[in-house]
Amino acid sequence: MKRDYAVIGLGRFGGSICKELSSEGMQVLAIDSDEDKINEFKNIASHAVIANSTDEATLKELGIKNIDHVIVAIGDNIQASILTTVVLTDLGIKSITVKAQNDYHEKILNRIGANHVVHPERDMGKRIAHNIISNNILDYLELSDDHSIVEVRAGEKMRGKTLVELDIRANYGCNVVAIKRDKDINVSPAADDVLKEEDVLILIGADKDISRFEKHLVIDR
Repeated sequence: MKRDYAVIGLGRFGGSICKELSSEGMQVLAIDSDEDKINEFKNIASHAVIANSTDEATLKELGIKNIDHVIVAIGDNIQASILTTVVLTDLGIKSITVKAQNDYHEKILNRIGANHVVHPERDMGKRIAHNIISNNILDYLELSDDHSIVEVRAGEKMRGKTLVELDIRANYGCNVVAIKRDKDINVSPAADDVLKEEDVLILIGADKDISRFEKHLVIDR
């Protein structure tokens, strides 16, 4: 089922979201105060409009109340980000995702009604740091302040062993939710599955537990 989205702010982050949603066949209303940005996206988004997102009357005229999900991706103007979020909350938008510049900005956004706050630069920094630590750490996604999901290649210490032998849940407090082998993804893998060299494990757990798991089993020394 198609959903309607609005992306406010067409910088690198907002522009990327706009392009991806549009490529997936979603209806996207793109909003920015910069005419050049709107011209760039007029053939990408369903509708691209020059507008001041802090003006409630303007957003009403654009039909923002009919949008399922609004993404506020305003760049360095924290005041405009906050005011826009306030307006969207007052208009009763059910789902609001906002890009935060820092932790203080995030606290304010959470208090004024943002449903989801993202830190793209911080989150990408974490992912890159984990990739740098070991070639076996393929991806790292933060689920909350203290829980994440990680995708790791079976290191030398894991190859040839079963999940029972490794007993990852008991030893490290993490849960193996799936194993990728070639093009197949085995959800809820069997305890007696023997891990092979090219296997990729998908784990979920508390950050402190994932860190212990990585240090002991993933990072080849």
